[in-house]
Amino acid sequence: MAYLEETYEIVVVGAGHAGCEAALACARLGLQTIMFTVSVDSIALMPCNPNIGGSSKGHLVRELDALGGEMGKNIDKTFIQSKMLNQSKGPAVHSLRAQADKQDYSREMRKTLESTENLTIRQAEVSEIIVEEGVLTGVKTVSGAVYHCKAAVLATGTYLRARCIYGDVSNATGPNGLQAANHLTDSLKANGIEMFRFKTGTPARVDKRSIDFSKMEEQFGDERVVPFSFSTDPETVQKEQISCWLTYTNEKTHQIIRENLDRSPLFSGVIEGTGPRYCPSVEDKVVKFPDKNRHQVFVEPEGLYTNEMYLGGMSSSLPEDVQYAMYRSVAGLENVKIVRNAYAIEYDCINARQLKATLEFKAVSGLFSGGQFNGSSGYEEAAVQGFMAGVNAAMKVLGREPYILDRSQAYIGVLIDDLVTKENHEPYRMMTSRAEYRLLLRQDNADLRLMGIGHEIGLISDEQYEGLLKKETAIEKEVKRLEHTTIGATSQVQAFLEEHGSTPLKSGSTLAELVKRPELGYDALKEIDGERPPLSWDVRQQVEINIKYEGYIRRQRQQVAQYKKLERRKLDVHFDYSQVKGLRKEAMQKLDLYKPMSIGQASRISGVSPADISVLLVYLEQMRDKRREEDHHTGENNGERIK
Repeated sequence: MAYLEETYEIVVVGAGHAGCEAALACARLGLQTIMFTVSVDSIALMPCNPNIGGSSKGHLVRELDALGGEMGKNIDKTFIQSKMLNQSKGPAVHSLRAQADKQDYSREMRKTLESTENLTIRQAEVSEIIVEEGVLTGVKTVSGAVYHCKAAVLATGTYLRARCIYGDVSNATGPNGLQAANHLTDSLKANGIEMFRFKTGTPARVDKRSIDFSKMEEQFGDERVVPFSFSTDPETVQKEQISCWLTYTNEKTHQIIRENLDRSPLFSGVIEGTGPRYCPSVEDKVVKFPDKNRHQVFVEPEGLYTNEMYLGGMSSSLPEDVQYAMYRSVAGLENVKIVRNAYAIEYDCINARQLKATLEFKAVSGLFSGGQFNGSSGYEEAAVQGFMAGVNAAMKVLGREPYILDRSQAYIGVLIDDLVTKENHEPYRMMTSRAEYRLLLRQDNADLRLMGIGHEIGLISDEQYEGLLKKETAIEKEVKRLEHTTIGATSQVQAFLEEHGSTPLKSGSTLAELVKRPELGYDALKEIDGERPPLSWDVRQQVEINIKYEGYIRRQRQQVAQYKKLERRKLDVHFDYSQVKGLRKEAMQKLDLYKPMSIGQASRISGVSPADISVLLVYLEQMRDKRREEDHHTGENNGERIK
């Protein structure tokens, strides 16, 4: 029997947030790319909360945009509410979050994909990877069709052998009742890839008309919206926004949950997969935090096209009747009608330690992966991994050097480094606390940090890059002007300071010194700064942050310099750790298992202690001294022979 055979340079398996970014990156770099999905209607689907960004996740989206990704542009087109979170705290933890029109988001992303040159979208289930002598040569679909390729990116999300569960009901489907992908797991296992079983969940969707909003706290968007994408004109995103709402669970809710725990598949053993610790189900929260008498419930619209509302914070796998009882115990939801039940979803994913820092499998050359398939959670984590996997797959095909962002460059670097060097026994979620250098890795300076790399890759235009260089020059010039402009203790200045609750001057002061005062800022000084040039809001923001936090930034840069030293100490992936005397057995096993590329990466592997790193450094120094001595003797002997 004859089967279809086609050839592409890149194959992308999956069309969720990871798959979309991977496919777009490869196609935009000029490679013939095909993206497979079990349903073209699920492209860029938001099966859980229809929002983009949030604490630390907003950083990821802005970094992705600076590199040339699509997510930030897409949410700017389709948001219905936008907020900058944590504004009462320092700039390191400010994070943008936007509620999306769920259907519009998916539709806009599909439109972008379909209008991208070199990109083909194909509805089909990939059932096998074709590997010859450790090298990926193609994939096969359930119909038997073979697609030959030079590299592939797996971005299967939560679809592999997926199972949706609530109470006694278990459906072998992907999210939202879509078809699961049931065949690829066996092929991956046959090629020596270790699989995990993880789970996530989603709350019920309810009918807006059955909600009493008068018993809830209204949550508004920001008056002045900050766009996600650096290429979006800020004026185009200033629009009327839709409100979200806040209510709370109570003791009655918790009692209903406790009385029905024996009916929860999460606690009865029906659910086998490990769930995300930082995004637990409501029954998990009630059990793990018995001292809390209430938990937040965010009531958020699914879009402008529908009455469906999302109940954030009340994810569950409890039976249908219990869901009704617990939801109706919450203020404002007493008469609520459920449109879609809450459910848990189990799926197959990989142990990410099998990946290189490029997101290529160590065991299969040319096979890359990204997203929830790598054991992470969240749309944003998925998108940045898909992008980096796509870029590095493209680099391999083009014969160029791969791109690896380190922990001092980006939250993306932190995320990928954590995935490939640490034991992850639950879905990984990005948090600001995971980034050691978060004062440098702010969401506001993602373009300054990464747009140059995006330009080098080939996904940021010359025009955008030139705009970045002008912005850098403007910031530097203005900071220097403020540092060298002195003002005296004139009556005007003293009156200004008194008006702003600031200490009067005893002598002259530079404008930079005044910017550093907590009660003042760059924009506030406009009144006494007659030489000020007209600058855009983002340049003014960078000027203020660079001056206000100058001491902290300098200290963190010194820490990065120390970190870089360890990263520069490279390790051979074939290094025999059994030779190192004094290295603990666990450390030896872990180092041999992960095969780190540097001392820095080795230091972050679970089970490798600072003492182990010290032993390893001493051994490497001894080996280097020994080689020098051997080279010295060899030189002497050569000299004797020459004589």
